[in-house]
Amino acid sequence: MAVFRFSAWFLALIATVNGANILGLFTGLSPSHLIIQLSMARILAERGHNMTVVTVLEPPFRHKEINYVLVPLGKEELQGFSALIGEIAKKDNSNVVGFLSGIFSASTQLSSKLSSVVKHPLYKDLYENQSNKFDLVILGYFINSFQMALAHKLKVPQVLAISNPPSYISHKLGNPAEVSYVPCTYMVDVDGIRSRFLNLFYFLAEKIFWYSLEYWNEIIYRQTYGDDPDLPRYGDLDKNISLIFFASHGVSERPIRPNLPTVIEIGGIQIKETPDPLPQNLEHFLKNATDGAILLSLGTNIKRSHLNQETVQAMFNVLSQLKQKVIWKWDDLDNLPGESENILYAHWLPQGDILAQPKIKLFITHAGKGGITEAQYHGKPMLALPVFFDQPQNAKAMEQKGFGITQSLLTLDEHSFAEGIREVLDNPKYAQAVKSFSSIYRDRPLSAPDTLIYWVDYVIRHRGAKHLQSPVVHMSLIAVHNLDVYAIILGINFVIWIIFKIVVSGIIRKLRSKSMKPMKSKKPKIKTN
Repeated sequence: MAVFRFSAWFLALIATVNGANILGLFTGLSPSHLIIQLSMARILAERGHNMTVVTVLEPPFRHKEINYVLVPLGKEELQGFSALIGEIAKKDNSNVVGFLSGIFSASTQLSSKLSSVVKHPLYKDLYENQSNKFDLVILGYFINSFQMALAHKLKVPQVLAISNPPSYISHKLGNPAEVSYVPCTYMVDVDGIRSRFLNLFYFLAEKIFWYSLEYWNEIIYRQTYGDDPDLPRYGDLDKNISLIFFASHGVSERPIRPNLPTVIEIGGIQIKETPDPLPQNLEHFLKNATDGAILLSLGTNIKRSHLNQETVQAMFNVLSQLKQKVIWKWDDLDNLPGESENILYAHWLPQGDILAQPKIKLFITHAGKGGITEAQYHGKPMLALPVFFDQPQNAKAMEQKGFGITQSLLTLDEHSFAEGIREVLDNPKYAQAVKSFSSIYRDRPLSAPDTLIYWVDYVIRHRGAKHLQSPVVHMSLIAVHNLDVYAIILGINFVIWIIFKIVVSGIIRKLRSKSMKPMKSKKPKIKTN
């Protein structure tokens, strides 16, 4: 395996000696998504490509080989999005209605805010400045289809990068849905007739949801670009997607499903094979953790102001009484939940590097895809406190695999929180299950970075690799589902039935007319004497 990976790395290195000019359009408002996308940019830059990255958020880390273009959003726009996240966080998003309404609210507001980005002079300079030469666009995707126009402006191929599994947007590639056994975004698995019924119902609900979002994106697309002759109609933007990078690993995460060659899974791309040394304060803190340590992070989107302060106080009361050390990611260091010798607060944490440490015995997480992935990779059991979007489903899947337990942040109290922590720490089955999974997750023909490099180079070498595209991308909805063929078959059968009916009716009428004719009676001859 090591020889194979070295060979793949060496071949990739040779292929990228003359590095391509790649533009990473990573303008989402979620820092967790940005971390994954910037990890991709870092890997490409280190393998010899010339990376330019466009963001609206200040990158949490910078790389010396990457050119950054920061397109600033207004303070009101950022605060408005944060307020929306706060509203969603206070609702029960564990059911399908809450799930879809939360994503729809966030998506429409996000699309509206990002429409201002494409009008910014720094953004327009990317394609109006003739000295800018790009070979490929990597678009960080989260309901921002209208931004696919940039690759058309630059007349280059593009790939998408998304922090979700293929069930999310692989339909843009024509990937088969297989609703009978592949769970939709809201479902965790499909087992039995009841779950198949629900999966079909949620699948149809998601279709309506997607059509609504696409309608919204098309409005923004038209308002932003008008009748630009250099751009195709909105419905044709998908035809310039060479492939999509998904932050997943279906072989281990399951369920096994059919994927097109353009579905590329690079789950764990943000994880370093060799973790970086921890900052001195963290290293010293963990060194003194004789009973182990706990990492608590509710992600990058949830702020102190979004949380119920009674819940925060309950969490502090429990954590401060533990014999384990606790590293708590907290965004407002001027307003701490409380002071305790066993708790270290930090505004930002190298989460992957911390989870790699042997002394970490439990990860208390909001169940974001990135955090779940890192915990699975490093074999750490979890206590999940999901909030919104895909987090309840991520937590449910994690729990079903036996990697930990899930609790509700909305109803959390001291007793239940303490019981949950004790359950995961004291019962070895959770750690054993996730460590066993970790070995499968890591076992791949190519590592996530090597997979990324190979397919980016492949798309560039073959000028978009149009030969990989499914015919579905270029077909109408009617043609994809053979509706026209079925209509013709039904029409022919209908005509045959009509003809048959006419012929049979004619035969019956003739037979009836013959049977109705009066019989000619012969008069008997009268004998005369």
